[in-house]
Amino acid sequence: MWLHRRISFINIAGLSIGMAAAVLIMLWVQNELTFDAYHKDADNIYFINNTLQITKSEEWVWENSPYLLGDFAQKQNPAVINYTRLQPLGYRPMNIHYHGQLTSEKKCAYVDGQWFNFFHYDFVDGTPGSFLKDPFSLIVTESTAKRYFGNREAVGQILKIDTVNYQVQAVVKDNPANSSFQYDFLIPLAAKLANPQEKKQTNDWGEYDYITFLKIQPGANLKKVAASLDQIVKKNKNPDGGGSTASLVPLKSMHFETGLQNSSIEHGNRTMVKIFSLLAILLVLTACINYVNLSTARASLRSKEVSMRKIVGAARWQLFSQFMSESLLLSVFALAFAVLIVQLCLPWFNSVTDKNFIVPFASVNTWLILIGTLLICFVVNGIYPAVLLSSFKPLNIFRGKNVLNLKDAGLRRGLVVLQFTITVVLIIGTMVIYRQLRYMEKIDLGYDKSRVFEITVPWSTLTFDFKKSAATMSTIKDQLQQQSAISDVAISNTEAFYNDQSMSSGNFDWTGRPKDFKPSFCVLNVDGDFPKLMHLKLVEGHWFGPAKADRHNVVLNETAIKQLNIPKPVIGQPFRFQGDTGMVIGIAKDFHFRSLHDKISPMIITNHSDWASCLYIKAAPGRTQAAIDATKGVWTKFVAEQPFEFNFLDEGYNNLYSAEQKSSLLLSIFAVIAIVVSAMGLLGLVTFAAEKRVKEIGIRKVLGASVQNIVALLSADFLKMVLIASLIAFPIAWWASNKWLQDFAYKISLSWWIFLLAAFVALFIALVTISMQAIKAAVSNPVDSLRNE
Repeated sequence: MWLHRRISFINIAGLSIGMAAAVLIMLWVQNELTFDAYHKDADNIYFINNTLQITKSEEWVWENSPYLLGDFAQKQNPAVINYTRLQPLGYRPMNIHYHGQLTSEKKCAYVDGQWFNFFHYDFVDGTPGSFLKDPFSLIVTESTAKRYFGNREAVGQILKIDTVNYQVQAVVKDNPANSSFQYDFLIPLAAKLANPQEKKQTNDWGEYDYITFLKIQPGANLKKVAASLDQIVKKNKNPDGGGSTASLVPLKSMHFETGLQNSSIEHGNRTMVKIFSLLAILLVLTACINYVNLSTARASLRSKEVSMRKIVGAARWQLFSQFMSESLLLSVFALAFAVLIVQLCLPWFNSVTDKNFIVPFASVNTWLILIGTLLICFVVNGIYPAVLLSSFKPLNIFRGKNVLNLKDAGLRRGLVVLQFTITVVLIIGTMVIYRQLRYMEKIDLGYDKSRVFEITVPWSTLTFDFKKSAATMSTIKDQLQQQSAISDVAISNTEAFYNDQSMSSGNFDWTGRPKDFKPSFCVLNVDGDFPKLMHLKLVEGHWFGPAKADRHNVVLNETAIKQLNIPKPVIGQPFRFQGDTGMVIGIAKDFHFRSLHDKISPMIITNHSDWASCLYIKAAPGRTQAAIDATKGVWTKFVAEQPFEFNFLDEGYNNLYSAEQKSSLLLSIFAVIAIVVSAMGLLGLVTFAAEKRVKEIGIRKVLGASVQNIVALLSADFLKMVLIASLIAFPIAWWASNKWLQDFAYKISLSWWIFLLAAFVALFIALVTISMQAIKAAVSNPVDSLRNE
């Protein structure tokens, strides 16, 4: 290794980079595949999904259940051992007062008394028992305790939530990255039920507000248990509440649950797990191919060494062991450097994946990943070179016969083709994802989100008296409109206009509606200024007039018009919404109010802004910060007990595609790694070719061949390999890209130039790599190559 430092460096560097990338990927994959599996009885824990059939072709899937369902299930079904409930508070952050500071916490949840009998927590201080004794107790994570109390003891400290004092009764370690329950604050459910109004609402069978987990007897028939849940709901639910069908989802599968209408729990993408698992294998394979190519490239240099060893008595199995040992030693060196690279890149990797990975060498999973990567490299690296090098026949070597046959050369060329096939596929994949992201950034959404931010006034300030709340909102709006830095203000019921997931069904009627046709709509309640602020467009009709002139009327989007089959002319047709009868006064041009993953659905826009608590504010050009400051000043006058928070629409919209943005960045990095490693492998094969044809090159130079002729001679075969690799990569990349794009309702088309550009990039990289060695061989002195040995 020391005598051939350049070759050793290429081998170790290529392997280290490939192994480090694979280890990072497998850390993420292992984390995704083991979500929630660390709990003691994870195999017997299930949560209840409820499916509501809205129409023949539409259904809603909820992760929530009625509060009383778990209790009834345990009493009436012997297969149900126990139950527990969770209510995350992501939709309503907790406002915490401590030492004169007001903060808003979003990672909070109510849990009942059985929570800690289901799920594992490491208690640093305090116990679950002390937490459950007093309803107004808190459990906080270790990082949260440090954030609030520094190095002081957290247990016994008082935090004021809204107007109620809560005492910290326990501190737990932060949950691992593969936990679905990433909550900084846990509150006893009894605290919520201490409010008589909340308790009354909670006991209503029509309220689906809680995620319910059941512990089921091993071997129980899950379909029968789910059927019994249906019977319980049907027996106790109000007759007009509609029907639902329950299903049981294993705790270990919860992370990959799809089809939910809404979810408060982080979910993963099983397809991306498969893609990145394959990518890890391909990166390791690409790195290992380098070792094979470079080892066989040096075979002619080691042929006499092998022959001398055989002559003095070495058996083939001893030579095979020697070369396998070399492979193992080099792989161990590479793994050591790979671990160093992983440690250096881990902070960046954590920021990209939004996880908190560590590489604890006391962890069995860490060692499984490291040893698994080492074994793959050792075996793939060692087998073929060891077999080849140990097979040389001494007499053939000393007679001057070629030690390498055509079959060996064909295999090496095939390996290079495989490397560049992987590289071209990754280049195309990176370009497709990038173009789709750019498409989503540039697409006309049907509204203008620039310089618009949103604030939500809490109902504790507005109260549930709609007349009073409407007056308060109107007053706040008037004061905001008086600020010179603010150009427009409007009121709406949705907190995220770019991702409005609200749906309503069964309370609509219009002329010609079949009795069994009850489609679901997204309902947008706005005031008369909202369409102007958002630059919404009309196809026909008009927007809402002043002074509530159109209080009972509605505007429908184009999709709603197509699906409802309202008689023409549509404008002026009667329309009933939740008992309020008016007419259709306008048809809005379709706009994207959800992610581009989803098709635009029917929307009803009403003038019921007195049901709304959100203010949309458009800053004057160049005065965004002044608009924020002015809004904060108005906020403190009306909502002093709440921290001021705002959300920009363009930032919120971009966050809808954070998973795709992360995938794009990771794929780009790994594509660069594949390119670098593949270039190293190509360099090894060019080195071998130049070495094999050194006398031929010398003779050609003596006969007058130029440097360009020699470079073309050495480059032609390798460029053909890259071209063949590109042709193989095209259909693979086309299939994979189409598969990925199927997840988007609105997407780019796969243009031919993407594939040609990827092939050109691969050819250019190959040409640069080849030329470095080819020029070196072409300018060498032919006298040195033609000298007798």
